Amino acid sequence: MSLGSSLAEARRKSGRTQEEAAEKLGVSRQTISKWELDETLPDINQSKKLAVFYHLTLDQLIGFDVEAAELEQVIENTSQEVREKIDWTQLWAKQYPVLAQYQERVDLPSYTGPLAALLDRLRQEQGYNEQNAFLVLKDILGQMWTKGAAR
Repeated sequence: MSLGSSLAEARRKSGRTQEEAAEKLGVSRQTISKWELDETLPDINQSKKLAVFYHLTLDQLIGFDVEAAELEQVIENTSQEVREKIDWTQLWAKQYPVLAQYQERVDLPSYTGPLAALLDRLRQEQGYNEQNAFLVLKDILGQMWTKGAAR
């Protein structure tokens, strides 16, 4: 999605008009229109003001993804009780079939022991409860993956 499209979508999602955005930034409505049509670009200071105005971070504004934002909203509005009923492995397996198949091929105890030790270490060294230690370990693995260290 282009920056202009992101700006337009963020403005619409925030319920603001081009006129309101223009007034807040001290520019003309035509300037807002040109930004949204990718004819010109706002400078960094104007971009930061737009992000604040639309209640987004600058990163969110630049990389605004309508589908991701809508999905995040659905998850935020789903109760904990309902989230606990969802089989997340089965759901993710629709996107990543390996999640439905690995348990038949992988010797789980050979992995669960070392992972349990890492969880215990996080609980003892950092004072995390079991859930927080699990979330931190999951996030560490995710960061390794996105930074390429796990590949």
